[in-house]
Amino acid sequence: MVYSSTYALLLLLTQLAAAATATSSEAVAADYPKPTPWPLQFHSILFVNYSGSLSLIDLWYDWPNGRNFNIIQHQLGKLLYDLEWSNGTSFYYTLDSNKECRSVHFEVGILRPNWLEGAEYLGQETVDGFLCNVWQKVDFIWYYEDVVTKRPVHWVFYTGKLSISNELE
Repeated sequence: MVYSSTYALLLLLTQLAAAATATSSEAVAADYPKPTPWPLQFHSILFVNYSGSLSLIDLWYDWPNGRNFNIIQHQLGKLLYDLEWSNGTSFYYTLDSNKECRSVHFEVGILRPNWLEGAEYLGQETVDGFLCNVWQKVDFIWYYEDVVTKRPVHWVFYTGKLSISNELE
């Protein structure tokens, strides 16, 4: 009889410990900062480094109208226009004397404002003098957001191949 009571008590304590651990893990995860959703419309100027090939990008994000427009100046290269739509269609073109144009269809359209929802919080890191919260989304992007202003500071995409915009070079 003592054996079964001791076993029952041990089983109950094990279950309580497991429940407490799960609850504390959930509480810790709830304390992590969440990435700030993007504004529905914004303009940003970005410097992008494609493994040593620098570009200046003038980005216009317009979620309500389902479009994203990039004006890309490649270092020592041509000026490229990239118009992306929410249905996955993108147009890459130049307005120089060659007047190149091509379209590409992607399975997904432009990023929604809360596209970082569900990202894994990795902690804080200083980037270019900014203290940032860092998230990783699906082993594809590492996103750095300023702790104070909540503005994007830096992000790194892992694509495993060259950027699409480099193909018109």
